[in-house]
Amino acid sequence: MKISARNILKGKVADIVKGATTSHVRIDIGGGAILTASITNEAVADLTLEKGKQVYAVIKASDVMVGID
Repeated sequence: MKISARNILKGKVADIVKGATTSHVRIDIGGGAILTASITNEAVADLTLEKGKQVYAVIKASDVMVGID
Protein backbone atom coordinates (compact mmCIF):
# COMPACT_ATOMS: atom_id res chain seq x y z
CA MET A 1 0.00 0.00 0.00
CA LYS A 2 1.24 3.50 -0.87
CA ILE A 3 -0.23 6.63 0.66
CA SER A 4 0.52 10.34 0.34
CA ALA A 5 1.01 11.02 4.06
CA ARG A 6 4.65 11.50 5.03
CA ASN A 7 4.31 11.00 8.77
CA ILE A 8 4.00 7.27 9.36
CA LEU A 9 5.01 5.98 12.79
CA LYS A 10 5.24 2.29 13.61
CA GLY A 11 4.10 1.20 17.06
CA LYS A 12 2.06 -1.18 19.18
CA VAL A 13 -1.40 -0.73 20.62
CA ALA A 14 -0.93 0.08 24.32
CA ASP A 15 -4.61 0.49 25.21
CA ILE A 16 -8.07 0.88 23.71
CA VAL A 17 -10.80 2.79 25.54
CA LYS A 18 -14.18 2.34 23.85
CA GLY A 19 -16.91 4.94 24.13
CA ALA A 20 -20.45 4.94 22.75
CA THR A 21 -19.33 5.50 19.14
CA THR A 22 -15.61 6.36 19.29
CA SER A 23 -12.57 4.59 20.70
CA HIS A 24 -9.34 6.18 21.93
CA VAL A 25 -6.48 4.01 20.75
CA ARG A 26 -3.17 4.62 22.53
CA ILE A 27 -0.14 3.68 20.42
CA ASP A 28 3.32 3.21 21.92
CA ILE A 29 5.81 4.44 19.30
CA GLY A 30 8.87 3.84 21.50
CA GLY A 31 11.16 6.07 23.48
CA GLY A 32 8.43 6.67 26.04
CA ALA A 33 6.18 8.37 23.45
CA ILE A 34 2.49 7.47 23.25
CA LEU A 35 0.10 8.73 20.55
CA THR A 36 -3.66 8.71 21.01
CA ALA A 37 -5.96 8.32 18.01
CA SER A 38 -9.73 8.77 18.15
CA ILE A 39 -11.36 6.41 15.68
CA THR A 40 -14.79 4.85 15.33
CA ASN A 41 -15.62 1.63 17.13
CA GLU A 42 -16.38 0.18 13.70
CA ALA A 43 -12.80 0.94 12.58
CA VAL A 44 -11.43 -0.79 15.69
CA ALA A 45 -13.45 -3.89 14.80
CA ASP A 46 -12.57 -3.78 11.08
CA LEU A 47 -8.85 -3.55 11.90
CA THR A 48 -9.19 -6.21 14.62
CA LEU A 49 -7.26 -3.94 16.97
CA GLU A 50 -6.21 -5.31 20.34
CA LYS A 51 -3.56 -4.53 22.93
CA GLY A 52 -0.09 -5.51 21.71
CA LYS A 53 -0.98 -5.53 17.99
CA GLN A 54 1.56 -3.84 15.73
CA VAL A 55 0.07 -0.85 13.89
CA TYR A 56 1.02 2.30 12.02
CA ALA A 57 -0.04 5.79 13.05
CA VAL A 58 -0.53 7.77 9.85
CA ILE A 59 -0.62 11.52 10.41
CA LYS A 60 -1.75 13.93 7.74
CA ALA A 61 -2.76 17.37 8.91
CA SER A 62 -3.45 20.59 7.08
CA ASP A 63 -2.82 22.71 10.18
CA VAL A 64 -0.36 22.66 13.04
CA MET A 65 -1.13 24.68 16.16
CA VAL A 66 1.59 25.99 18.46
CA GLY A 67 1.02 26.94 22.09
CA ILE A 68 3.01 28.26 25.01
CA ASP A 69 2.60 28.29 28.81
